[in-house]
Amino acid sequence: MPCDGSGVSELPRLILTRHLAETGASTRPLPAAVRSGFLVRVRQGVYVEASAWAGLAAWQRYRLRIEAVAETSQLPPVFSHHSGAALWGVPTIQRGQPVHALTTFRGGGRSRGGVRKHLVEPAMLDADTVDGLRVTSRVVTVLDLAATVPFAEALVPLDHVLKADNVRALPALTKEELLAAAAGRYSAAAMRRVRAAVEFADARSGSPGESYSRGLIHAAGFEAPTLQHEVRSTTGFVAFTDFYWKESRTVGEFDGVEKYLKPEFLKGRTPGQVVVDEKLREDRIRATGLNVVRWVWSDLRKGGELEGKLRTAGVPRRRWSSPGRGIGPRTQNRPGDTQI
Repeated sequence: MPCDGSGVSELPRLILTRHLAETGASTRPLPAAVRSGFLVRVRQGVYVEASAWAGLAAWQRYRLRIEAVAETSQLPPVFSHHSGAALWGVPTIQRGQPVHALTTFRGGGRSRGGVRKHLVEPAMLDADTVDGLRVTSRVVTVLDLAATVPFAEALVPLDHVLKADNVRALPALTKEELLAAAAGRYSAAAMRRVRAAVEFADARSGSPGESYSRGLIHAAGFEAPTLQHEVRSTTGFVAFTDFYWKESRTVGEFDGVEKYLKPEFLKGRTPGQVVVDEKLREDRIRATGLNVVRWVWSDLRKGGELEGKLRTAGVPRRRWSSPGRGIGPRTQNRPGDTQI
């Protein structure tokens, strides 16, 4: 699932051994509390109540780990990459990511204790403050991700920042802004990855799952679909669809869990009512003579699963190479890459 970095106010309070020591309270009971299941150790010297931890989503746990690193660092770290994105509320694709932070120190041991450090020249350090924590600027955060993660994953944060963030009152970024900020910042190879991802990014993408799907579709060599296609029948409007391929008359729909859980998608309905409404909507689309292919997050986790569905539906392949094609038939994992 994507890490979206929202809901910071819902995070539980951290229990710090240094705070206990400062107030004269004993820290000796903490290990026993962990063994008994009452506390969870987030990192050395940082704990949280197990009952609160159990109720957190994966991205919320990640956000809490970022705060734990900030609380235990001698100097205020500058969070970057996936950690920077979590602070900015920018979605990423991840599973088991370490906390990412920048360092200007060229000595050894850049990564340890669950923190992956990235060397940066002091002159290139571009930091802001978000929720009291130092973080790479919003522009640099998404560019660093585009330079280091697979093509399909890079589209998730890039698509997001091409739209205004109404929750945080942040303006949309433009491709021109992104490419201008990237100039001179990366190696030639990394810059090619950045440029390919930025040029392919699209503000019309409706969700992180749609962005990631679009990247995998492209990497697998299929023709680019039309996004947010309007389906009409003889009686009028039927639906807007996530993806559409005219040649095979195929509609593609990514089914994210959000529409069954979040109030803004439920709109007063129960999850069961949403399932029924989605089935009726699909029936109306099929009644116009279109094929419908649906997939969910688990399909994106399995290599080749989405590709097989689209191939069976007759979605055409591209006849020439274009940005992102060089990464192979599907997203390739490299050490440190994110995964869902």
